[in-house]
Amino acid sequence: MAQFRKKPVVVEAVRYSSTAKRQLSCVCNCVDGERPKIGQHHIHTLEGAHGLRDSDWIIKGVKGEFYPCKPDIFALTYDPV
Repeated sequence: MAQFRKKPVVVEAVRYSSTAKRQLSCVCNCVDGERPKIGQHHIHTLEGAHGLRDSDWIIKGVKGEFYPCKPDIFALTYDPV
């Protein structure tokens, strides 16, 4: 199997907290006019609804889409800039 390196891309992300849903909706609403629909414990993405837990990250993708990421995967994949 061939190997590939992920292209270096800077993404915007915010950490989810069920106690700060209102603030999170405001932050996400301010990003290029796009807004992920955040339910009690899920986010609607291009692939459908995904569950959210406290400390998950919500990432804005390269096409303006939003998706969740677990903290351990986020830490392995991204560095602060």
